Amino acid sequence: MAGRFDILRQIEQLDPETDYEKIVYLVGCYEYPWLIRKSLEFALFRTYAVPHTSDILVKTGQLTQHGQKRYDDTTLMLAGMAEFGIDSDWGRAAVRGMNRLHGLYNIDNQDFLYVLSTFVFEPSRWHEKYGWRKPMYKEKLANFYFWREIGRRMNIQDIPDSMEEFERLNIEHERKYYAYSDANHQIGIATVNVFLNWYPAPLRPIIRQLLYGLMDDPLLKAMGFPKPHATVRWTARFGLWLVGRIMRYMPPRTKPYSYITIPNRTYTDGVQVEKLGADVDSVHQEMP
Repeated sequence: MAGRFDILRQIEQLDPETDYEKIVYLVGCYEYPWLIRKSLEFALFRTYAVPHTSDILVKTGQLTQHGQKRYDDTTLMLAGMAEFGIDSDWGRAAVRGMNRLHGLYNIDNQDFLYVLSTFVFEPSRWHEKYGWRKPMYKEKLANFYFWREIGRRMNIQDIPDSMEEFERLNIEHERKYYAYSDANHQIGIATVNVFLNWYPAPLRPIIRQLLYGLMDDPLLKAMGFPKPHATVRWTARFGLWLVGRIMRYMPPRTKPYSYITIPNRTYTDGVQVEKLGADVDSVHQEMP
């Protein structure tokens, strides 16, 4: 189809080491806005399978009590950095806000590294499995450089210099630290309920099973979720794959898709980046 690969050809002319923000913008706002969003939702979800991460989230009470707001805050902070740039007013304010909130708790650097790694690799994995075309290596590399730079602004230490080394860290962290805990399950249920509330009540049991169908066995076990029937798992994954095949033959997007400007459930009167995030006064239990 005429124009379907114009963005890809533009990306081919860019250098992932210096033009990573431009590549991330083109992929996220033109090529795969919906798929990137879903992959990042599951990226965050994977971090809840680590007990010492979930323990912190349970103690703050923010995700269990204000799940939709936490979702919107995180999505808008990160989307704004991709749309406007890391050094934009939005990007700098978002980094300040994240550092301020994370500074309330005793979070291990290894946990920061793992969370950062999920943002690097889950989008590429979803792109590979469900995208309307296969991702280029330079797109994966640009995503690595983009999140590495954000990690540096957040003062995360020991970020690997190569994408391959960082992926090994990602895989090893899951192998070593994924384990069931009640905190995992509590946070997992709260997050699933946020997702389900986007759909009419009669559809929610089906959506719940499809969500489980998109999770791998180690994640299901760590969250204490039931393993779905093989037919459910096949349906969930085939459905996403089929959407990718259909999109391949649809007209290309001619305008960028902006998450900042579309309606969201929390900020109905517009978004101000300085107001994103939990109110410090509402966090009653800080980590020792």
